[in-house]
This record gives sequence, structure tokens and C-alpha cells, in this order.
Amino acid sequence: MSETSSSSSASPASSSPASPAPADIRDDRSRGLLEAYDGATVTGRIAYFVLDGDPAALVAVHTVVEPAYEGRGIAGALVRRFYGIAAREGVPVVPLCPYAARWAERHPEEAPVPPAELVDAAKRQLKRDSPRW
Repeated sequence: MSETSSSSSASPASSSPASPAPADIRDDRSRGLLEAYDGATVTGRIAYFVLDGDPAALVAVHTVVEPAYEGRGIAGALVRRFYGIAAREGVPVVPLCPYAARWAERHPEEAPVPPAELVDAAKRQLKRDSPRW
């Protein structure tokens, strides 16, 4: 898998026709994965964790899309869903993943900026738990 980029010029793999962003996105909280599927195939994912403490937050660490599925809006759909899950749960998102952070900057109406103290706490927890990541 490759990390997604913010480039809007990314194109889908030449052997696969472009298709709309996935409708089948599943949250596996126990594994810290939000995954997009095409049938039984995982096409992309966000690796994340739940920030310890109160208030809690969802922390996006890494967004990847399988090379054969790049350029189809999968990464953006995953980040959008991630923010939607957080909103329904009433918790903020801390986008430590570079792609998620760039997406948030481009969509401020959907991606509120987290308080600086939450960002710092998320970075500390990530460093503490870094063997997992």
C-alpha cells in the first residue's frame, strides 16, 4: 500500500477504470482501522487510535490506498467518514496523518480544528505507543 497524497492530479491505475468513492466503509474500532472495501477486497484504510482521557478524541495516524485503487476518491471518502463518526460520537478528530490534515484544511466546514492540548496529548500517546504504529 502507498500513502495517499494530496495531489489532485493522481490518476487511477491504468488497468482499472475510475469508479466512484466507496460506499462500503467499515469501522473496526478494536483494531483501530477504518477500511474501504470493493467486495471482499480492502481498497484503503485509515489507521487510528482513541485518545486516552477526557475528552477523548479519534486520532488519524496513517491513510493508505491500494495502488490499483488510487485516484478514485477513496482516501477522501475515508477521512470524511472518519470525521462523521467522530461527530456522531461527539468527539474531536486529531489528524496526525499528513493526508487527513491536508483534507481537514481543505474542508474546514466538516473538519473542526482540534484544541492544541488534544493535539499535544495525541502526539504523546502516539510516541508512547509507537511500536504499534
